[in-house]
Amino acid sequence: MSAALISEPEVLATSTFKVNPFNAPLGAEIINLDLTRALPDDEFKRVHQAHLDHHLLIFRDQRITPAQQIAFSRRFGALQIHVLHQFQLSGYPEILIISNIKENGEPIGLGDAGHFWHSDLSYVDLPSLGSMLHAQELPAEGGDTLFANMHLAWDTLAPALQRQVAHLKAEHSYLAQYAELQRRNPWRPDLTAEQIAKVKPVLQPVVRTHPETGRKTLFVSEHFTTKIDGLPEDESRDLLHQLFTHSVKPEHVYRHHYQPHDLVFWDNRSLMHLAGGCPDDQRRKLYRTTIEGDLPF
Repeated sequence: MSAALISEPEVLATSTFKVNPFNAPLGAEIINLDLTRALPDDEFKRVHQAHLDHHLLIFRDQRITPAQQIAFSRRFGALQIHVLHQFQLSGYPEILIISNIKENGEPIGLGDAGHFWHSDLSYVDLPSLGSMLHAQELPAEGGDTLFANMHLAWDTLAPALQRQVAHLKAEHSYLAQYAELQRRNPWRPDLTAEQIAKVKPVLQPVVRTHPETGRKTLFVSEHFTTKIDGLPEDESRDLLHQLFTHSVKPEHVYRHHYQPHDLVFWDNRSLMHLAGGCPDDQRRKLYRTTIEGDLPF
C-alpha cells in the first residue's frame, strides 16, 4: 500500500521590513516595505510604534499613487485639508502640492512652504498628528528638510525656565508671518475672507503632552506663535525668543537629504521642521498629506 502524501503546512508571510535608526537626535529609515499594498495589522503596528519611538520615518523607494498615499495616511486618522486650496492636487483635495515649479506662468504648488520653523497646523484647534511628504521631483542640489526634536528641547531646558513655562499658553496664528512670506515671494496668494475665517488665532499650551507616549514637548514656533497669553509684550517676546533659540540647537536637529521616491512621515506633536531651500532653477515637487491630531493638553 503506497504511503499517503502529506501536504506541507501553509507558511504565512511574515514582515521583513527593517527599521534603521539614524545616528541623530531623531529619525529612522524603513527598508523593504511596499506601501502599494495595504499593510496587515501586525506590520502597521510595527510602523506605528517606530513612529512613536523615532518621531520621523523615511520610507525608502515608495512608488505609490496619490490614492495609495491617502489610504496609508488615513490609517493614522482623519485627514486635514489645507486652507490654500489653490494648491490641491487635482482630484485629490487631501494632497497639498509642495513645489517651486511654474506652468503657464503660474505656480503649481506652494513654493515657500516651511520657510520658518513650525509644527504643521498648530494654528487650529486640532493641530496635526503628523504629515507625510512624498518626493515626486527632486532638485540636483538643495531641497533638504530639517527637523528639531521638541522632546529633547523640553528635556534640556533649564529647570527654572521649565517651571516658568510649564502652565502657560500661547497664541498661534496662520497669519503671523504671512505678510512677510508674501513680501519675499510674490507668488504666495492673497487670502480670501473665507480663508481668513478658517484660520482664526487659537491658544495652545506652551508645553504639551504627547497623547500616546505621555512625554512632554515644547509647542511653540517662530512661524505661528505670536505671543504668550497674559504676559506683557516685551516679556512675551523675550521668552519666546529664548524658547525658539533653544529648540533648534544643532544637537536637537536632523537634516534630511531626500532620495528618489522617499516618503517622509513626521510627528508634529514631537517635532518642528524647516525647509532648507533650493535654487530657483531646480525643480522640486512633493505631495503632502496631513493627519488630524487631538486637542493639545
